[in-house]
Amino acid sequence: MRGGGNNNNMMKQMQKMQKKMMKAQEELHEESFEATAGGGMVKVKASGKKEITDVEINEEVVDPDDVEMLQDLIIAATNDVLKQVDDRTNDTMGEFTKGMPGGMF
Repeated sequence: MRGGGNNNNMMKQMQKMQKKMMKAQEELHEESFEATAGGGMVKVKASGKKEITDVEINEEVVDPDDVEMLQDLIIAATNDVLKQVDDRTNDTMGEFTKGMPGGMF
C-alpha cells in the first residue's frame, strides 16, 4: 500500500485541526460583544453565538413623540454588535480555511 503512511499522517493532522477549530469556536461562543448608538444612549450586548443578551436604553432617549428614533437606534446598535460577532468569527475561523478552495465558512 503506497502512500498509506501519508494518508494516516494527513488524517491525524486533519483531526488535530478539527479539535483546534472546535476549541476556537467554543471560545468565540463564550465571548461577549457590545455596541452603542446615539452616543451611548442605546447599548446592545450579544454573545459569540449571535444571541442578544442585553439591551440598555437611557431614559433620556425615550420620547413618546419620536418612537421611530428609538427604534432606529436599537436597530443600529443591534446591527453593529452582530457585525462585530461576524467579523470576529471570520477572523477566528478564517485561520483554519486559508488556502482551502471555497473555504468552509
